[in-house]
Amino acid sequence: VVDQNARQVFTQYMIYELEDGRLVGVFGLATPETATKAHPDKIKGLTFLAGQELYDCAQKQVDELRDQGCELVIALGHLGVDEESAPNRSTDVLKHVNGIDLFVDGHSHTEIEGGELVNNTLLVSTGESLHNIGVVVYDGNAMHASFVKYGEYDGQDETVAKLVNEVNQKVSAELDKKFAETKVLLNGEREPGVRTEETNLGDFACDAILWQARQSLGEDAVDAALTNGGGIRASIAVGDVTMNDMKTVFPYGNTVATVTLTGAQLLEAIEAATCSTPTSIGAFPQVAGIEYTVNTAVPYENGRQYENSTYYAPANPGARVTITSVDGEAFDEDATYTIATNDFTAAGGDTYGVFTKCQTYDTGIAMEDALVNYVTEALDGVIGEAYAEPAGRITIAKLPTDVKGNSGYFEEVKYVWLNGMMSGVGNNTFQPNGTVTRGAVYQTLYNMAGKPEVTGESSFTDVKDSDWFADAALWAEQNDLTTGVGNHTFGGNQNVTREQLAKIFRDYAVFLDKEGEKSADLSGYSDREQVAEWAMEGMEWSVANGIVGGTTTTTLSPNANAIRAQLAIMLYRFDTKVVQAGGIREFKRSEEHTSELQSRS
Repeated sequence: VVDQNARQVFTQYMIYELEDGRLVGVFGLATPETATKAHPDKIKGLTFLAGQELYDCAQKQVDELRDQGCELVIALGHLGVDEESAPNRSTDVLKHVNGIDLFVDGHSHTEIEGGELVNNTLLVSTGESLHNIGVVVYDGNAMHASFVKYGEYDGQDETVAKLVNEVNQKVSAELDKKFAETKVLLNGEREPGVRTEETNLGDFACDAILWQARQSLGEDAVDAALTNGGGIRASIAVGDVTMNDMKTVFPYGNTVATVTLTGAQLLEAIEAATCSTPTSIGAFPQVAGIEYTVNTAVPYENGRQYENSTYYAPANPGARVTITSVDGEAFDEDATYTIATNDFTAAGGDTYGVFTKCQTYDTGIAMEDALVNYVTEALDGVIGEAYAEPAGRITIAKLPTDVKGNSGYFEEVKYVWLNGMMSGVGNNTFQPNGTVTRGAVYQTLYNMAGKPEVTGESSFTDVKDSDWFADAALWAEQNDLTTGVGNHTFGGNQNVTREQLAKIFRDYAVFLDKEGEKSADLSGYSDREQVAEWAMEGMEWSVANGIVGGTTTTTLSPNANAIRAQLAIMLYRFDTKVVQAGGIREFKRSEEHTSELQSRS
């Protein structure tokens, strides 16, 4: 760590002399992530070495300690081994630096019981929260590491214990007072948890932040809220809730702040904060008043590096993340939003470098106080069943790579993909502009029906048992949904037109006894006369029920081949407007889609 004049801020190393006269040298290394994981405003003017500069600094310390006669060299580090910390992990340093005998690590909360040898260095790390006490014994030839588990050691210094107990009793008398209760467990675990997906505690915290910001600035002055999952440090168990619980969840003394920014900047912020998702990252944005999707099938591509940060802006914001709505309205990249958050992220902490370019305001209200105020004033002291499960604000999924968030059919394709109604065409692609075949249409209806078991023989001479749509064709025939295309043939590979789709959907609605509105007036469409007589009833029904819309305001294009994006839109409308009329249906997802859906909150 150096200051603006390139001077070392701390003593570079210490040398200790053992009773037998041998010398032990100890030097320290801090992660360059300190620049963004500590409050940026608190470390202005400091530079944290990274990469080759970090390795060179460590090697210099080792060489100087050896030159001064140290038999053992110990690195006391806070680097960790998380993938997101590369290339500045303890393991990275040890692969580039020679001569360290023992590396005592932290930061990633990793338990390395017994230690691990990396380039002839013993690397040790005890986890977190005094769950373990690490012990390393040097026998003159080698080092041996072990753990003393929490509770196994019961020795104590009576003077220290007395002092601690006296202070603890005074603190506990204030912090252990009940101010509320929770009927549900609020999940604040790291992973899977607040650093990987939406959780009910993330929802609760963001709701509280949003409520408090609106109390301070006005109901219409704040659009939504966001907080980094890494700032949520614990779960809250069912039962009484105390101030001590709040300070355990939010221990850093952060305050509620707001950031005013454009939609484009908000998109950049969320995409940067999910750069490693589904792999855990402390920046992961828990939200209120925002709905977004992360497509983990699309790799994160680094753009510019944020100033005084180890993180990078996304090269193409919107490549992985799609924001559906903010404050109940459709997301607009050109709109201006005011987002409530904490003063750490508002100052550009974690991956939120874009916030340093935005207007910010600090309310001065502590985060834990915001949660207390929200519970006592807005929830009447009870965190109830409304927080039993995540609210569904965030979707983490592996979606087709060729369906972009800014496409007009993104939400519909996401819906049919995640619910197993449509599959891809290979290489995790959807081919939205590809034509639709009869086999594909009946397969999607069969998928929607839950793929019921079928038995018996099909009368279609062109359907083989090995055909991917064979079960769907048999199911459709047995349920009088199709008689084929003539001459006992199914025509599974034939393209489907828009008017054919309209008839198929109407027939399926009749089968489900959910016909709804019977017909619509098509006189406003200039190409109405092009609709075949056999398809007219289906087209009138489909338009009346909002399944089929015009290709323009005055054309239906009934004889045009349907494309896959259009089928996805029609399936979405059919399912939400017709099938689910009177109640929400739980989908029966296929195994392949279940594996693709990594997490859906």
